[in-house]
Amino acid sequence: MDTTAVQTPQSLTPKDFATDQEVRWCPGCGDYSILKQVQTVMPTLGIPRENIVIISGIGCSSRFPYYMNTYGMHSIHGRATAIASGLKACRPELSVWIVTGDGDGLSIGAGHMVHILRRNFDVNILLFNNQIYGLTKGQYSPTSEENKITKSTPYGSIDHPFNPAALALGADATFVARSMDRDPKHLQDMLKRAHAHKGASFLEIYQNCNIFNDGAFEIFTEKATKADETIFLEHGKPLLFGAQRNKGIRLDGLKPVVVSLDEGYSADDLWIHDEHDLYKAQMLVRLFDDPSVEGHFPRPFGVFYEAQRPSYEELMQQQIEAATGKYGVGDLDKLLAGSETWTIY
Repeated sequence: MDTTAVQTPQSLTPKDFATDQEVRWCPGCGDYSILKQVQTVMPTLGIPRENIVIISGIGCSSRFPYYMNTYGMHSIHGRATAIASGLKACRPELSVWIVTGDGDGLSIGAGHMVHILRRNFDVNILLFNNQIYGLTKGQYSPTSEENKITKSTPYGSIDHPFNPAALALGADATFVARSMDRDPKHLQDMLKRAHAHKGASFLEIYQNCNIFNDGAFEIFTEKATKADETIFLEHGKPLLFGAQRNKGIRLDGLKPVVVSLDEGYSADDLWIHDEHDLYKAQMLVRLFDDPSVEGHFPRPFGVFYEAQRPSYEELMQQQIEAATGKYGVGDLDKLLAGSETWTIY
């Protein structure tokens, strides 16, 4: 990180977070937009650059630290979460961001991902989901749809894909959200929400790989289809969508159904989104891939779920302080000897 010019957090601009490194992504890659939004949001957080760390694993997304004028580490495949956990444990005052992809974070790194979420380290996880392996030239990934024809699956993938948001909820994440590369304002809002959350925030970002999986999310980003194919979640507001805002989702018991406000229903009849309702959050993340749900549903974007519980590093510090106050200076020999001893004659 360039620290030659001393600046206060209030005087920082997006340009201060850009480096002199050549950005080496394919022209048209969705990563450019995500980088732009992160650089735009960072100055608004009021954090000195020297207190921001970006840690990545392996993949196209993992080049991120080179392009951010903060501290950072381009780590090893799937282990960014483990490295970030160690850093946050010993330097809890830092703002730690993990940048990963569907391959890096949900394949070799899947075990580490679920554990950092359940432990609830106060970190921000940005998972770029393009449903393909881009860096290694187009193999199917853990989020690729079934029957996906790729270089590694010429007859179509027979794997059942991960649903990243559902996986995060299953790991007891305290913040789960989804955005997309081609909606800059929404993505900025979700980045700010993730930062504001105290605990592990998991933000899935739909990211177009225009070389190996172009148009995977086109139906959600193109003007002609976006209004009818997406629904943007807002806490305390009804689930409305459509170009005329005349469609909605209501609950028929525990069964979600799409209804038209032109056919006798009103906004009062609709499902009211509650970010703190874990059970309904699990229904929302499954709307598009649950075979038990009938009909065609829009894809939800926004904050699915947020809850508060102590972070790992807070609890660890409390335990250290309690142990220090109770036992005083540590005695390694006593610790190794344990609390049970035997005398052998």
